[in-house]
Amino acid sequence: MQRINERLMNWASILEPSTLAQAEAASRLPFVFPHIALMPDAHLGKGATVGSVIPTLGAIIPAAVGVDIGCGMAAVRTQYHRDELGPGLSSLRTAIEKVVPLSAGAYNESLTDSAARRVEELTGKAEKAGFEPGRYAKSWERQLGSLGSGNHFIEVSADETGAVWLFLHSGSRGVGNKIAARHIRVAQEAMRRWWISLPDPDLAYLVEGTEEFWAYIRELRWAQDFALANRDEMMDRVVACFAEFVGGPVRELERVQCHHNYTEREEHFGKEVWLSRKGAINAAPGVPGLIPGSMGDASYVVVGKGDRLALHSSPHGAGRNYSRSKARKTFTREQLREAMRGIEFRDTDAFLDEIPQAYKPIDVVMRDAADLVEVRHTLRQIVNVKGD
Repeated sequence: MQRINERLMNWASILEPSTLAQAEAASRLPFVFPHIALMPDAHLGKGATVGSVIPTLGAIIPAAVGVDIGCGMAAVRTQYHRDELGPGLSSLRTAIEKVVPLSAGAYNESLTDSAARRVEELTGKAEKAGFEPGRYAKSWERQLGSLGSGNHFIEVSADETGAVWLFLHSGSRGVGNKIAARHIRVAQEAMRRWWISLPDPDLAYLVEGTEEFWAYIRELRWAQDFALANRDEMMDRVVACFAEFVGGPVRELERVQCHHNYTEREEHFGKEVWLSRKGAINAAPGVPGLIPGSMGDASYVVVGKGDRLALHSSPHGAGRNYSRSKARKTFTREQLREAMRGIEFRDTDAFLDEIPQAYKPIDVVMRDAADLVEVRHTLRQIVNVKGD
């Protein structure tokens, strides 16, 4: 751990100057308490650094949560062994691609029974929160059970014992993005109204006690619930596809879920704070978590160690080393194929910006996180599914 200043602690051994400058700017905000914790996978983000944990008193920064509210991971350990899968993994990949809508703007044509039940529950929560999700996205119900694009994925992996895991990464989709975008704008309008100058307009904040603050909290919590339900719905479909592929029932020996773009009320250093984890997971003592590597790299099932200075947090993944545009200019289709050798995936130029070399080495990230989490399992990909 490196103490940058009294209000910024850093666990990243790979850190670009621009990322550090962004985190330092956020750490100077007067309501940050006690300090920002910069995770090993930290990289430049919108307003606040991706891979940062930001505790605040009496205010909250919508951009410090992120635009994909509730984004996170889910994983299921099955009773099957890698050796039981046999050939024909492309058929498993294509089956998953048929039942889970992929890519931005791709939604379900109709609701499954399980999705309908989850939508009904979410509708009730929205009514209780006093807002209508349809004003943000008319098709929000059909977004439930869809993956998205970018670094979102569905994978079949095997751990060090050969046990097969089903693993996925996604968030609150278009409806969550629009909720986040609106409240970032509301916060920026408040800064202009109060003549408050900030080092970055995306560090605009909402003051606790105002209607704007509580409206954001209510809709934020709903979006976090949507993201959780979205992952559960997709996982149920992936489990069903996997059961059909192996020709037998799937016993879920465990299911792990964790957000990594969210805010919760937590106690740290003797005070109740609003703790925003933007690209970080809860690593309180004994709390299970998931840290994926890049496409084609290892992922980890972990348990938190409860590091006090890290605000009971740990990294959420590998963290980008190259922007998407720079990765597309730097790497080739052949390099992508080589990086994905031995893994069943959809071979397309669309994934060049997701090539493993565009990310920090996951082994370096995990070495930096040694005091934050204990590794329970190391997962290696067998099948990878992504949206364009």
